Amino acid sequence: MPVPVVLRCFGPMCHVGRVLAGLLVFAVAAQADEQRVLGRYWPAEYRVALGQVDHTPWTRLLQIYCDDRGNVDYGAWKAESTDLRALDTYLISLSRGSTDLPAKKTERLAFWINAYNALVVRGVLDAYPITRIDPRGTARLGYDIWRDLQLRVGDQAYSLDQIEQQQLRPLSDFRVHFAICKASKGSAPLLSRAYTAQRVDSQLAQQARKFFADRSRFRYDLTTRRIRLSPLLKWYADDFGSSPQARMQAIAPYLPTEDARRLAQSGRAIVSFLSFQRALNDTRSVAARFSGRRF
Repeated sequence: MPVPVVLRCFGPMCHVGRVLAGLLVFAVAAQADEQRVLGRYWPAEYRVALGQVDHTPWTRLLQIYCDDRGNVDYGAWKAESTDLRALDTYLISLSRGSTDLPAKKTERLAFWINAYNALVVRGVLDAYPITRIDPRGTARLGYDIWRDLQLRVGDQAYSLDQIEQQQLRPLSDFRVHFAICKASKGSAPLLSRAYTAQRVDSQLAQQARKFFADRSRFRYDLTTRRIRLSPLLKWYADDFGSSPQARMQAIAPYLPTEDARRLAQSGRAIVSFLSFQRALNDTRSVAARFSGRRF
């Protein structure tokens, strides 16, 4: 809500003061409802099919700043203006993609996963330094990162929520939940290279196995027949199957051991959910845990 402005004035300048006060209130209100749209508008004749967009620049950046655990050195990235501009240039290249031109499912998967992850990273870099990506952690941005941070693709600007709900989930591959990184420790780890149409199936399988190999996201006990899962599988349950048994069958091939796979396929597992780790996937927070320092 805008902060009220109270002016006491006399004479001709009072009208000017009231105008300035009104502008101030308008500016505060506009900031509260701000949207940030990245990328740019490309005329139709310059647009390309989603499968023709080059993701090599995204791989180059990830190879520098993303480690093999999916954590990101946001501090170093934000300090390097050349690579901030390179990320913005990559986002502009994504804007050339046309949703009206034919594209295979693999091309759409690769394009929208990369778009989602690059947009999330840009949002974190804008807000950094932060320790978590939620309304409290990103309050300085003045907007909701999931709804108001948007990327123009063709004729439309897409928020992170819209990319997930309108572009990725309708492709009916539950493994996207292990590929789109929401910049928290509990979400999918960020792959340290771009997804490509040629490799996206194997990359999604790799990320699914990596996801379940982490004890903060998956645990099991043969003696008690208990399986504990990331809450992502509760929040997006319908994407994994129409019943608890179907969901266990779906994830079984990606579980870390043969015992875990058999338990999931048995139909006798007792399933519960782990807590979600909301801390930022920042390499500096990892270093702080081991050094005792706080960043």
